[in-house]
Amino acid sequence: MKKYTLEEITDEFIGKKGSVKREYFDQELKLELMGKTIKKVRQEKNLTQEELGKLIGVKKAQISKIENSLTDARFKTILKVFDALGAKINFRVETDTNTVLY
Repeated sequence: MKKYTLEEITDEFIGKKGSVKREYFDQELKLELMGKTIKKVRQEKNLTQEELGKLIGVKKAQISKIENSLTDARFKTILKVFDALGAKINFRVETDTNTVLY
């Protein structure tokens, strides 16, 4: 029985790296992971969605949408969430010329 790597399967069914479909897939995956991270840290801090929402000035429903990746939240809101949770975030931006910005 032949074994396939996750990369091989993703290439075949989603598209190769650099394709529009693959870039969209990778972006959505990262947003989902960010939502899960926010939820995990919030729970570790023993905060409810409502309490976190009050800390940053949004309703519980907005926190729920962010955690479940159901919204394209404003970047400013995401930064407020991480700040309220006392979490540090790092960014890495790669351009098409392979310039890396931090």
